[in-house]
Amino acid sequence: MALALEEAARGLGRTAPNPPVGCVLVRGGAVVGRGFHPAAGEPHAEVFALREAGEQARGAAAYVTLEPCSHLGRTPPCVAALIAAGVSRVVVAALDPNPRVAGRGVGRLRAAGTEVVVGVREAEAVRQQAGFRALITRGRPWVVYKYAVTLDGKVAARGEGNGAVTAAGARARVMRWRNELDAVAVGVGTVLADDPRLTTRGVAGGRDPRPVIFDRRARTPLSARALRPGTVVVTAPDTDTAPLEDAGATIVRAATLPGALRGLGQLHLSSLLLEGGPTLASAFFAEGLVDEVRALIAPKLLGAGLAPLNGPPRGMADAAALRAVQLESLGPDVLVTGLLNDIPRLGAAGDL
Repeated sequence: MALALEEAARGLGRTAPNPPVGCVLVRGGAVVGRGFHPAAGEPHAEVFALREAGEQARGAAAYVTLEPCSHLGRTPPCVAALIAAGVSRVVVAALDPNPRVAGRGVGRLRAAGTEVVVGVREAEAVRQQAGFRALITRGRPWVVYKYAVTLDGKVAARGEGNGAVTAAGARARVMRWRNELDAVAVGVGTVLADDPRLTTRGVAGGRDPRPVIFDRRARTPLSARALRPGTVVVTAPDTDTAPLEDAGATIVRAATLPGALRGLGQLHLSSLLLEGGPTLASAFFAEGLVDEVRALIAPKLLGAGLAPLNGPPRGMADAAALRAVQLESLGPDVLVTGLLNDIPRLGAAGDL
């Protein structure tokens, strides 16, 4: 299953509105086929693994990161392909929250006499599929808030812009996140102050995320480096956006942040890397719309400067506490990740 998760990771940022899925076929203790889902409309992971295995799929065990589909969509159901190939055992990491599947895939496999095991490395798979799960159950993208701070909690000196808070290793990790998530979001204030490109800046084999600019009054300059065909600009319902549309921008009109996220979901954006400044980030926090936090902490002391969040003061008892916290060293910097909202899921391994 570890190999299957590695396969699935190859599709991150490329499969929406579908999930990233990996499949590995094992026969006689050897891997005979592997595959991942590369994009919506393309064959699923199981199909690629079966193609590679050929006749060796008969009697093999399939390790799949998500319950195989049992319905006909843009591609044929994977359950039927596994049964037809003679796979004798299917090991599933996590059940599919899609109501069209939701345990039916496992049920059909068992009805055909295939041994099925559910729940192997389930937590890792669910976390990898967070974007798909948020989109299919909530109709909005999974929001990952990323920021970099000094030891005394400052993201920048006043009037300086973001600057380079962290070292090269941490900055490279951010570029990898942009490659793996569907979209990257900033507020118009960041666009006006820093004019970011919002690209992956040369990640090998990478692709740029879709830029999203929260800009209620359409103040984004037509010369902004983040403005390109397909850039999403989120505005108030009554804002004149004709110049931005002429520049190729896609407009999402919404009166509220939850409405804006639903609009992004309708564009099939399943994951959003929130890189905005304190005003935008605080608005997301106030609405409970930050699902995951990735904080990069640099061993520096800045003194006076900008904090990552603003807003009314709150007591320590009211502080938002991260769950499933993980720590990682990135050169001189430290990465802290954790969840604020639960990842949507259907049942658990013990349910089937």
